[in-house]
Amino acid sequence: MIQTCSVACYSIAVGGGFGSYLLGLNRKTYEQAGIDTEGNSPTSIKDPGFGWMTGFLFLVCFVGLFVLIPLRKVMIIDYRLTYPSGTATAVLINGLHSQDDKLAKKQVRGFMKYFSMSLFWGFFQWFYSGKDECGFSQFPSFGLQAWKQTFYFNFSMTYVGAGMICSHLVNLSLLLGAVLSWGLMWPLIGNLKGEWFPKNLPDSSMKSLNGYKVFISVSLILGDGLYNFVKVVFFSITSIYGRLKHQHQRQRQNLKIDVDGQSKVIDDLKQDEVFIRENIPLWIGVTGYIVFAIVSVTVLPIMFPQLKWYFVLVAYIMAPSLAFCNAYGTGLTDINMAYNYGKVALFMLAALSGKENGVVAALAGCGIIKSVASVSCNLMQDFKTSYFTMASPRAMFLSQAIGTAIGCITAPLSFFLFYRAFDVGNPKGEYKAPYALIYRNMAILGVEGVAALPQHCLQLCYSFFAFAVVVNMVKDLCPPKIGRWMPLPMCMAVPFLVGAYFAIDMCLGTLVVFLWHKLDTNKAESMVPAVASGLICGEGLWIRHQYLL
Repeated sequence: MIQTCSVACYSIAVGGGFGSYLLGLNRKTYEQAGIDTEGNSPTSIKDPGFGWMTGFLFLVCFVGLFVLIPLRKVMIIDYRLTYPSGTATAVLINGLHSQDDKLAKKQVRGFMKYFSMSLFWGFFQWFYSGKDECGFSQFPSFGLQAWKQTFYFNFSMTYVGAGMICSHLVNLSLLLGAVLSWGLMWPLIGNLKGEWFPKNLPDSSMKSLNGYKVFISVSLILGDGLYNFVKVVFFSITSIYGRLKHQHQRQRQNLKIDVDGQSKVIDDLKQDEVFIRENIPLWIGVTGYIVFAIVSVTVLPIMFPQLKWYFVLVAYIMAPSLAFCNAYGTGLTDINMAYNYGKVALFMLAALSGKENGVVAALAGCGIIKSVASVSCNLMQDFKTSYFTMASPRAMFLSQAIGTAIGCITAPLSFFLFYRAFDVGNPKGEYKAPYALIYRNMAILGVEGVAALPQHCLQLCYSFFAFAVVVNMVKDLCPPKIGRWMPLPMCMAVPFLVGAYFAIDMCLGTLVVFLWHKLDTNKAESMVPAVASGLICGEGLWIRHQYLL
């Protein structure tokens, strides 16, 4: 229950749109997108506010809790969907009860040691920090020429810790994207200033170099997302068809999970009995969804006048089927496609709402679909965890609801801690929030079409979109010895806007893990998560003290 509550809480902080579609509504992002840009209407501004953000999150997130309750038994017991993350969590929880006390104490000591080091390092850095381009965070590690192209190590323990947790493929994809963009493309396109785009345009204009950065990264994200979206939907439909066709021939099988190298057979019948006995009444799901949908159709158009009530109604009519597709696909592949469903809604609403209303309607509508699909998918993962741990599904649902409620309040508060203390969204600052600009420009692209692109940008976008699709196809169709070396286009797109320093920090983390595994594999497997978490949490806690100072 604690794990479920915690995940529900931080999922809202991570996926609540604070760095993407909600932040994309503010004035700073509007100005970065270009005040003269067609489709970027002056009326399409809504600066962050605790009241409306909290209300929006309560409406769109709680709907997701109720939407798939009627299909709980079908997806967990009848279809036997694996939900790998939920299954892995159950194995971890079950394993903790038999874990060696010495290992647990060792992990805690490792966490506290690196937590303290990271906290002290943040405090030490603070004495040398100043305005932009000052302090350790802007140290020209590889020389001034490399620093001008953002190739430097910024001494962020958070990014190093994140690099230790992420896979080598993710980190190397980030580095490839950094070299391709900041090492090759941006310097070359920048030299064409006066030919491809006017010299008198500011760097922030979407008709200058910044436009190439934004739209090429968007094309990579869309190419990767669309490919995986189509793949998961196709896989889901064929799987459902196969199950329905052969349902009468299906025989119950025991599920085997490997724990510490030994095969452990779990009694399906006993788990089914517990899962069904602790039933959540159908009327709770139906009533909860209808009530929150009615309130949303009434309140959201007041909150966002550009978002018409009939668009909200259509969104909630479509949401159950989209949530089912997303949850089913996640159960098969462990890929949560909520953001991609949200992007589809974004483009549809941008095209339908017109130039004056399109940006706000698209970003708000994206938040509705994304939140419903994501929360319902997370709940199914938790139901899978409860199935294997034989915990009460009712208790898990209640815990998820409590965590969601806490997250809807604490996530905006945490956001404003950063928003008030730091220059969030500054492309040259510490907290660039690149996805806010990306989402706003996707909405502008949906409103204006290709007219929003600078010269020759469309051809480059086509190329990178095709590159993302081809890379994914090679990964899926070629033998594993070839496919496993294919980069991740979604990860490659991040440094295009953020800068190369982010990839360098992450790759330093992956280098530490690689060397640690070479020296002592067993110790690395048990200690890397604890050490990485300590580095992340230490610097994260220092930010609070930095804000107070």
